[in-house]
Amino acid sequence: MRQPWRFILTSGFFLLAVYLCQCDLTCKEGHSGPTYESMQTVFDRISFRPAVNLSNPTITNISFTLYAVLGVNEKTQILTTFLWLRLYWHHQFLVWDSDACGGVTRISLPVKELWVPDIIVYEFVDDDVSQQCPYVYVNHTGHIRWDRMLRLVSACNLEIFSFPFDVQNCSFTFGSYMHTIKDVRLTPALSFEEMSGNSKQYLEASGEWELVNIYGETSVLKFGIDEWDIITFWVVIKRRPVLYVVNLLIPSSFLMLIDILSFYLPPHSVDRASFKMTLILGYTVFLLIMNDLLPSTANGTPLIGIYFSVCLALMVISLLETVIITNVLHSNSKKYREVPHWVRVVILKHIARMICYQWPEELVQPSASRGSTQDDKTDRPNPTTSMLIPLLFLGPGVVSSVPELRQICQDLSDLRAHLTSMQKEGVLQEQWCHVGYVLDFLLFRIYLLLISCYAMVIICMWCIWINQ
Repeated sequence: MRQPWRFILTSGFFLLAVYLCQCDLTCKEGHSGPTYESMQTVFDRISFRPAVNLSNPTITNISFTLYAVLGVNEKTQILTTFLWLRLYWHHQFLVWDSDACGGVTRISLPVKELWVPDIIVYEFVDDDVSQQCPYVYVNHTGHIRWDRMLRLVSACNLEIFSFPFDVQNCSFTFGSYMHTIKDVRLTPALSFEEMSGNSKQYLEASGEWELVNIYGETSVLKFGIDEWDIITFWVVIKRRPVLYVVNLLIPSSFLMLIDILSFYLPPHSVDRASFKMTLILGYTVFLLIMNDLLPSTANGTPLIGIYFSVCLALMVISLLETVIITNVLHSNSKKYREVPHWVRVVILKHIARMICYQWPEELVQPSASRGSTQDDKTDRPNPTTSMLIPLLFLGPGVVSSVPELRQICQDLSDLRAHLTSMQKEGVLQEQWCHVGYVLDFLLFRIYLLLISCYAMVIICMWCIWINQ
């Protein structure tokens, strides 16, 4: 039962092939170009692949020029580009003798009247809304060239960790939607170096992105028992970081520099904590304003976002350091508490020597001069004592009998006690001030070390990504 049907189908395809072979275009004498009637015969067979022998695949050549990068959406992982796409294929029924047709070697025909290979981009995620070119160029040998503008919205795995110094590598896979490798074969019309050079001429001075390179390969896509011929182009683009460096990195660096310089404010006479709190508030407002410039994605956080977060954390740490120093400087107000012995040994001796703390001149005098000063103070008569000496010769009875003299003695005793307490308070305050200054110097150097290490790590990571 199957043999007659197989014979009929084979005979039908053979007769169709013989009939199509006789469909070369004809020309009338005195007219240039093929006749309308002969071309209409070809137009009526638009549904058939234009091959005399259907077992031979139609060779389609592809090339494109990347004209512009219209948008990169990191959150949805979508790349929008504008391509100038050019397709070449051979139509074996659109062939004529140029000598017999008045020397016409090329004509333009409407693309809707011809068979067109169903080439698509596998990564597309949205419809093409660009203007379509309604005509194609047909050579007298049957070779067709179709130029079209393509607004391509494609999926791409966007890496934003090194933003704004990021380099993106997106793939464009061209292939037939329906025809397998037995019907349509794909080859690049130009070399990948030529396509990359042509694209750089148009993309060099446009937009935020610059083209690094275009390279690709041809391969076969297998799905079940069917195989499709595909061409994969990898488009490597790099972001121009000047806008983000000027608007994000430089202002943030200036605020961090001001935070570092605020350590030079004297902590005992200036409210350094209020200044740092104002600086943190300004940095927070800066981050809120510049939040729209930062890319957002669920896959990860860009390095610049980590940079801003760490900068804010460092500002908070510097504020905590100021709170600690302020608390140390006001420790003497707690009932004139003396500096503990271990604090004198650890902070005023070892740590001060380690950080090269410069002591005041009156504290670094030689021991001999300090001893002579103490002797001078000892030998020097006390004003209160000198005033009491004449009263001792009057006798206790006289002093006690005169109310005015007794009041004078009481006032002098109170004055002496007040002067003694003030002297003790001054000594304690001076000791606590030096403890606070030594801690301030130590924490400031640790803060500078943290910022320096952090800046080196950030710069090295960005340089590694740039070189890649």
